[in-house]
Amino acid sequence: MNVDGVPHRTIWLAEDGWSVEIIDQTKLPHRFETLRLTSLDQAAEAIRSMQVRGAPLIGATAAYGIALAMAEDAGDAALKAAYDSLLATRPTAVNLRWALDDLYDLLQPLGANARAAAAYLRAAEICEEDVALCRAIGDRGLPLIEAIAARKGGAPVNVLTHCNAGWLATVDWGTATAPIYLAHDKGIAVKVWVDETRPRNQGASLTAWELTQHGVPHAIVADNVGGHLMQQGLVDLCIVGTDRTTRRGDVCNKIGTYLKALAARDNGVPFYVALPGPTVDWTLEDGRDVPIEERDAREVTHVTGRNEAGELATVEISNPGSPAANYAFDVTPARLVTGLITERGVCEASAEGLAGLYPERAGRAEGQGSLS
Repeated sequence: MNVDGVPHRTIWLAEDGWSVEIIDQTKLPHRFETLRLTSLDQAAEAIRSMQVRGAPLIGATAAYGIALAMAEDAGDAALKAAYDSLLATRPTAVNLRWALDDLYDLLQPLGANARAAAAYLRAAEICEEDVALCRAIGDRGLPLIEAIAARKGGAPVNVLTHCNAGWLATVDWGTATAPIYLAHDKGIAVKVWVDETRPRNQGASLTAWELTQHGVPHAIVADNVGGHLMQQGLVDLCIVGTDRTTRRGDVCNKIGTYLKALAARDNGVPFYVALPGPTVDWTLEDGRDVPIEERDAREVTHVTGRNEAGELATVEISNPGSPAANYAFDVTPARLVTGLITERGVCEASAEGLAGLYPERAGRAEGQGSLS
């Protein structure tokens, strides 16, 4: 995608051929800055601090984190230590474990002198695969928007999304945004209602920023406005992303997604979830078993923004001394999901629906291939 007209991805190999560069998403939307990662510790911190975020991008960064570790020490102990260090950064997004298992299974049988080159090659492949998966999600989801546009006679299709499931959450294109970008590029009138997504405001800061960069009409709304918009007939469909989806179709996504799904069901608004295959956790059936990340309470009690002088500043917005809880994700039961938009097609949010698209993955034993 483009930043001020210049093509960018969210992660790429630097010109030196071994370090890795990323967009520092903690500085958006007020500053566009990139960072260079030169060590395993820096890659782990980038994930932990949310300089990179979004399940697919976390997985891609973890893959490059393994490569950086192997460039320094490619021994067995170093490989296992790198795996463990990266796995511990964030507990909810299953792409993290998927990428780490993929790299470990590839590298463990190799001799130490072959591991670094193999890790860099596989990390690059994972990035390219993610771009292709997300573009395919766009192709699969586009007909949903086209059908609504046809029914509305060319009037704008109003899409509500939550958090950031855009190209900033992946290597490129995004998941929930991919059908929107393709529709916009095809000349279909779309308008996106962008949930602010407290407490980190990824909708207001990240989704709105990238929609602006792409020229897609949108409006930022407070998180609790979605139900009202649906009651007034101002939402044609919801499309959100997911950090982990169970094999029966329960969806774990940014906190507040469940409430949007409830409002959509009550108002007859289609509620779709866009995801690539690696985001399905085939080891879990019940969404209530997904580990929910609890983050620093300061994210709830404080907010960072740009003041009138153009400087970034952090201020306290809550009652001083009051404790705060910060659950980062919730689970939307499959019964509330209209359909899952994947790179292989749109399916029912159910064990049967997912098994139909991924027969080679369905039914695998719990924990297979995981070192956690």
